[in-house]
Order: sequence, then C-alpha cells, then structure tokens
Amino acid sequence: MAGRSKAPYIAAAVAGVLLIVGIKIFTGTTSSSGTAASTTGAASTTAPVVREGCTTVNVSASSEKAALMATIAKSYAASGRTVAGACYDIVVTSLASGTGEANLAAGWNESVDGPAPDVWTPAASSWVTLLRSDLVAKDKTNILPDQSKSIVSTPLVLAMPQPMAQALGWPKARIGWSDILGLVQAKGGWASKGHKEWGAFTLGKTNPTISTSGLNATVGALVAATGKSSDLTQADLKNPKVRSYVQAVEHSVVHYGDTTLTYLSNLQRADDSGGALNYLSAVAVEEKSVLDYNAGNPSGDPATLGRHAPPKVPLVAVYPKEGTLYSDSPYVVLKASWSTPAKQAGANDFLAYLLAPEQQKVFTDANFRTFDHQAGAPIKASSSVIADGVKVTLNPPGSAVLAGVRSLWSDLRKRARVLLLLDVSGSMGDDAGSSGLSKLDLAKRAAASALGQLSDTDEVGLWTFTTGLSTPSKIYSEDVPIAPLAKDRTQLTTTLSGLIPKNGTPLYAATRQASQYMNSSVDPDLINAVVVLTDGKNEYTDDDLDSLVSDLSSSAAENGVRVFSIAYGADADLDTLQKISGASRAAAYDARKPESITKVFGDVLSNF
Repeated sequence: MAGRSKAPYIAAAVAGVLLIVGIKIFTGTTSSSGTAASTTGAASTTAPVVREGCTTVNVSASSEKAALMATIAKSYAASGRTVAGACYDIVVTSLASGTGEANLAAGWNESVDGPAPDVWTPAASSWVTLLRSDLVAKDKTNILPDQSKSIVSTPLVLAMPQPMAQALGWPKARIGWSDILGLVQAKGGWASKGHKEWGAFTLGKTNPTISTSGLNATVGALVAATGKSSDLTQADLKNPKVRSYVQAVEHSVVHYGDTTLTYLSNLQRADDSGGALNYLSAVAVEEKSVLDYNAGNPSGDPATLGRHAPPKVPLVAVYPKEGTLYSDSPYVVLKASWSTPAKQAGANDFLAYLLAPEQQKVFTDANFRTFDHQAGAPIKASSSVIADGVKVTLNPPGSAVLAGVRSLWSDLRKRARVLLLLDVSGSMGDDAGSSGLSKLDLAKRAAASALGQLSDTDEVGLWTFTTGLSTPSKIYSEDVPIAPLAKDRTQLTTTLSGLIPKNGTPLYAATRQASQYMNSSVDPDLINAVVVLTDGKNEYTDDDLDSLVSDLSSSAAENGVRVFSIAYGADADLDTLQKISGASRAAAYDARKPESITKVFGDVLSNF
C-alpha cells in the first residue's frame, strides 16, 4: 500500500471549522492561551436571523468566509428583500471544502453531517470539479448546476516571517517554489543564507484531500516542478523528476492538518514568547490570512478582531513566481432532492445581494479580493501584501488531473511516526448515549477506522493509561511497539478490540512519559507525534501542569515532537488539553459528543 486510499478520507473527513460558537477544535485564537476553535460537524457560525413566515435557506460555506457571510446574511434579512412576495432567511454554516465534497459525493447524511445545504460555497472551484467527477464515478444523481458564479476571491501565497522573506530578497526579488526547494536541500538550511540560527527550512502545508490551500499548494509545486507554465497533465504526474521535486518539498513539512489556522495560531503563540523565527519558515495560505494574522486575528473572524495585539514579527506574502491559483469561492445552488424551487429562488436572490458593490466592499474590507480579483483598500494600503503580486494565474486542473494530484500526494507525502495514547480509565466504560455502546467501545472503533488513512510505511504504536495497572505506581502500558503499519496493523486492531476500562486518569504523567519516549527516539525524516485521547481530568499525584507545559514547549522547539489531543465526552478537561497541545505546537480536538469520535479521530490523523 503505497499511500492513503480515498475511501477512508471520505469516511473520516471532518466537517468544517466553527469560527464563533459551538463545539470546538482548538486551533486558533479565542482564548488567553493563544488557541482557537472549530467543529467536527457543520455548525452555525453565529446566531442566524430566522423570522416567522420566512423560508430558511441553508448555506454551507468554507471556513475562511463563513463568519463574514453570516454577518452579511443578517443584513440581508434586515434589508426586507422578497422574491415574488416571499421572504428568506439565510443560515450559514462553516464546512471545510474537502469535507463538503466528500459528504455530498457520499450522499448527504443529516444525522451525521448536519442540515443539508441548499447552497454549497467551497473555497475553490476545484472542489466542484472533483464533486462532479465523483458523482459520476459513484453513479449518483447530478446535483450540480452547469455553471456557478464566484462571490469573492483570494490567491494562494507563501506566507513568511518578514526577516526570512527579506533574507531571500523580498520584496524586490521574485521568489517561488524553486527557492523553497533550494533551501530545503541546502546544507545547513538557512545557514546557506547567513542565518544558521534559523535552522532547517520548514514548511506548513495542509492536507490536500481536505483543505483548499493544501490542494492549491500541491498543484503549484507540481507546476513549478514541470518548469512550464501550461496546464498540468497526467503525464506530468508520472514524470520521475516532477515526483522527486514535489517529494523534496513535502519533506520540509512539519505536519499536515485540515486547516491553516493550526499553523497561524501556533505561530502567534510562538511570536508571543519571542520564538516566531523558530517555528515555521513559510506556510501556504490564502493572501487574506496574511492580513488577518498581522492584525492579531488569524482566524479572520470579525467577532475576534481586536482581542489580540498584532505580532512582533509580521508575515509577508510571497506570490510564487511560477504561478499560483485563486480561491474563487463558487456559489453553487444545489439541485438536490432536499431543496425546492422556492429555496433555490431565495438562494439566487442572496447571490445577487452578495455580488452587489455594497457587499463586495464588506468582503474587501475583510481582506478578500472581489469576485473578479480586484484588491480593496486594506490590500492596497498594506506593506505585507502586494495588490498586483500575482504575475501568473494558474488554471485549476481538470477532474482527472485533480484526482491524480490527490493520489500523488498520498504517495509522496512525508511519512509519520505516531504514538497513540488512549485513556482506559473507569469512566471510559460509561454509556456513550444513543448507540448503546460504551465510550471506550466507540473510541476503539474510531481508532481502528482512522488507521485506514495511514499507509503501510507510516509507523504507529499504542500505549494505554490508567492508574494501578499492575502496581500502584504503574500508570501506562506499552501495548503495541511503534513499527511500520505493514508489520503491526493487525496487532493494533486486535489489541484495540480487547481494551477494557479500569481505574483512574493519570493524564499528566502519561502524557509526560509518552512525550519523553518519543523525544528520545525522534526520526528527523518523519512527522513525530503523540495522539492522546482522554475523557476526564487528571486524577494522579502528578498535578504539575505548568512543568508539563514547559517541558512540552521545550521539546517541541528542540525535536519537533507534537502532542495532538482529543477531549472525549462531556467531562473531558478541554482547557487543559488546549494548553498541552498548544505548548507542543499542535492542536486539541473536541469530541464532547461521543458519537463524533470517528470523525474527530480521522481529523486528527489528517495531520500525518
């Protein structure tokens, strides 16, 4: 098995990023500890206006614009607009583009995926192309219109801390993927540019099966690898030189993930402590995110603007000289069985409202470009981005090539070395709710399912933790040694199925031991991480959270070992897990509703 199959991604993909309220994944900036939040399912970004007698139109929007669209939806309701005498209320939910594509391709399941959308607006048209192809491949009814209009745009850039970009000649020099590759391969990394103190060149890049920035970055690197400006072909994807180029770029990635917010919030945290230049050299994000980050608001959520000071070390936008893609935010009015002509009429009226100059200015004031790529006042006034920075606009590949890009990434991505650390305390035996199973039963199934996302060459091990395993001082069990999945996949599945709930929750001590073990055996060629799942609070004599956080922060900076965590069940200590994962430059994920654990576990493993 050379890489990841598509089926597990579709099964385990996680629905979207919640920007204001609801169930949260800690990856941004809504709290004092410097992390923010999103959700495992589609959730309303803000309290919508729902008026008696008006028809509700559900809009699933990509995370970077969902909160803003929810604000515009309120002004739409206040405007008093009607269509043939009927009024409409727009309810906007946030949904990761790749997850939306997977959910729609599989057949929308409201019990799992949330309210079915009448409108789907992913970040880029590439997802619509993929959905059209996947619907045909699965022999599903076509629910897509022949054409869709763009409502707003923003180009992909390489965001770099300003001193690093300047070391490459920014803003005068034209910089691109070839320069990134040169630094990745250069002896001593940044030392080749006179900055030994910055270490190796490191790249932040999201998972292209879920995230638009990750997909666009992979396409951009492939185009750069071909050395031509024409569209990518399937032959290009098979070219050994092209594959070698992209694999070298992927080798510089610190970890993947479903959203760039993880990187930006952790960079903000590093900047707060004076370590911005030691976290990342560059991260592939939309241009808009550079301005949001520099305003101290990496989530881009209008509700959180002003809560955090601007960074000491700002980011600047590098527009790859080889060309880049725009995220063009198509507005797709679905022809689905759950929609109606009346809902479609309301959806089309909201589209007209969004395209009006007044609403386009709302978008450009929030650091987007207009639907036809025109820069607004914030972009024109900024010294961190360039209004005419995009010199070569790349065309999105066709469906066959896009599918090939995803497969190629699965083959060439950086491999992982992961230690699963699962809580088997007594409370894990509690009923999980409507399923009739215990929390541990659901967690075991979720872990086994999520492992299907990883390839046979990824390395995975399993520890469990609880108090009094064999002696009063024994708090963890090394159940399956870390080894390539080709060797221990069956053992992992068998061992998981046999786990039973036991005693207390030594969260700090077990996390400390797992982190120390991984740090003592780091493989610099792999993504090294711990994934800890717990349903409770620390119940052990080791109650020194501050020293644990300090140790994790130091080891992450030195060895790059990250601790991703899952807060499982209503009693999980969310705040503590936020601090633990934030200190290690990772992310904490919320599965307070036990039935969401399969999606959440899949989302966690999308980091690898």
